[in-house]
Amino acid sequence: MDTPAFRPGRKRSSCGAGQGVYNKALEDRTRAWYGEQRRLSYVQSSAALTEWKKTEGLAFLTEVSSVPLQQALRHLQAAFGNFFAKRAKYPRYKSRKRSRASAEYTRSAFTWRDGRLTLAKMARPLDIRWSRPLPEGAEPTTVTVSRDSARRWFVSMLCEDTIAPAPATGAAVGLDAGITSLVTLSTGEKIANPRHERRDRERLAKAQRELSRKAKGSSNRAKARVKVARVHARIADRRRDFLHKLSTRLVRENQTVVIEDLTVRNLLKNGTLARAISDAAWTDLRMMLEYKCAWYGRELVTIDRWFPSSKLCGACGTVREKLPLNVREWTCDCGAVHDRDVNAARNILAAGLAASACGGGVRPQRESSRTGRSSVKQEPQRATAGIPRL
Repeated sequence: MDTPAFRPGRKRSSCGAGQGVYNKALEDRTRAWYGEQRRLSYVQSSAALTEWKKTEGLAFLTEVSSVPLQQALRHLQAAFGNFFAKRAKYPRYKSRKRSRASAEYTRSAFTWRDGRLTLAKMARPLDIRWSRPLPEGAEPTTVTVSRDSARRWFVSMLCEDTIAPAPATGAAVGLDAGITSLVTLSTGEKIANPRHERRDRERLAKAQRELSRKAKGSSNRAKARVKVARVHARIADRRRDFLHKLSTRLVRENQTVVIEDLTVRNLLKNGTLARAISDAAWTDLRMMLEYKCAWYGRELVTIDRWFPSSKLCGACGTVREKLPLNVREWTCDCGAVHDRDVNAARNILAAGLAASACGGGVRPQRESSRTGRSSVKQEPQRATAGIPRL
């Protein structure tokens, strides 16, 4: 079977060579297992790599550093380890169009001197625009050079650093995720949704139309594909920057942050709201809150997704039977007037603080799936105490 990464006529690089070695080693392992019921180890793949370099068609592997090639084999070994441990699916081939090209260099394959990085088999240091300096006194142990689909090159350096906990504060906040307002805080503040994808939708549609008109396999189609990728990269970069600033602010200002355990994968099944939910990137925000709270000594509390945060009256505790999404403000029988999102955020905060204080949690009683429950903001009518899903 021909390995796509080793097609003739391709420009060779450490990234491309590493990708090709990964694919060829995967091909050999697959053939050995399904054809001979025999497993190949990393040592055997490494020995095979030495033989590949001696063949006429693969002699270009000697032109790049051997370290990224060996690292590619180690990554493949880790992928098979996860597969056999049933933590992942069977390893797949790396695609030139879909996979992020990368090359990993360990300490013996690069030089870091006076703030300048020189990789193995390079005569001069790389010309890099640093996004931030390395921690004081830190020495990089691993360098990863990668290129995304928009043909932008990145250098990532791994080094040890100690993050000091942030000064303690007595503040706590509950977050209610939404679409019109990206996040509503229990303080009453609403963080507007920037809608980055919508702002660039026309530019993206134009680039995609141009791509669809190009002949498949042509160089013009490749150029058009890069234009589409650059629009996507612009949207993703702006979204990530906004979420980083928001999550950092929330973690710095509050000792306890309470969020809902939303299943975004299920919510995306709603065809009407899927595009807006994807643009909101709630999963990315939660991930950032998780590791930043761990960094700075904060507490992140996650309440059950079935907790009726929107339908629960924060004044009397009554749970409303129905509350359609188009109802943004409602009045309880006790006379309390609630903003839907602010009320939900305050209820989330109260439930999270109760769970954190007593070691218990909030787990509402779930109704049968036969009732045809909507996949958007699923909230039951009754709640019972239980074990928190943290």
